[in-house]
Amino acid sequence: MDTETTVTPLGGDVYEIDTRMAGYAGITAGYLILSDRPCLVEPGTAGSAPVVQRALTELGVGPADLASVVVTHIHLDHAGGVGDIAEMYPQAEVVVHEKGARHLAAPERLMRSARMVYGDVLDTLFGELKPTDAARIRAVQDTGAIDLGGGRRLESYYSPGHAKHHVGLMDSQTGDLYVGDAAGIYVPETADVRPATPPPDFDLETALRSLAKFQSLQPQRLLFAHYGPVSEVTDTLERSAEELRVWVDAVKDARDEGLDLDHAAAMVQERTKDRYRMTKEITDPEAIEKYEILNGTVSNVAGIMHALDRHA
Repeated sequence: MDTETTVTPLGGDVYEIDTRMAGYAGITAGYLILSDRPCLVEPGTAGSAPVVQRALTELGVGPADLASVVVTHIHLDHAGGVGDIAEMYPQAEVVVHEKGARHLAAPERLMRSARMVYGDVLDTLFGELKPTDAARIRAVQDTGAIDLGGGRRLESYYSPGHAKHHVGLMDSQTGDLYVGDAAGIYVPETADVRPATPPPDFDLETALRSLAKFQSLQPQRLLFAHYGPVSEVTDTLERSAEELRVWVDAVKDARDEGLDLDHAAAMVQERTKDRYRMTKEITDPEAIEKYEILNGTVSNVAGIMHALDRHA
């Protein structure tokens, strides 16, 4: 596994950490807000925990210094390392939406369902989510706030659609909005925005309402977990909504033709490929594999089909 630590200062005492999911660079980003009460947003997978620990050490944050760990949602590429990080930083409070809190305290059911989906590659991709002492978990509801010290706050906003336990996080000082997966994935090499619509929670109208909520917050910058900072806020959120609609319409057509999942995915991939520069410009096999692991067409189509079946 490639465990080289990559830390990028983003201004406003915010540092992007490449958390190296499965050893890949540029696939999962965590963020350290180095305020009076240091806060780690999106610790990444269990396998990422040593990488994150090295980055925090480089930035002068020791075991007793980290005040909070916050996740946008409990999918394992975002929250799989929470238990490990909680052990490494025993003073840190863990903040998550109330619909995800019990899974961080007792992750057995979450891990069982993840193993059904990923099989043996689960260990390579994510590792094992360890339980966190429930007394250290703070569950937020539709809105909440994390004290960053010095009057600075990280404000949480419930933003389901990608997952029913998803929150966006707004920094009161910088105007940064941590979007998790609610705005899809951003590919920095090509500036593409692709939807993230995995089963079982994806819902189009809910996701679009969350994007509208993000627009209404008027953030200065979007910080994607996949991957990095984006300053073109309005345009990017509009593109995210457009991509969701395009994919859902394409899957509806495939479903109307009675196609099974694999054939539907092939049709959707063919129909949408010209929307993304990455299709033409990213030719390195490892990079292609990386983005397929992160944002596979089959997984997206399966999530949309599940949503369509639910509404039918």
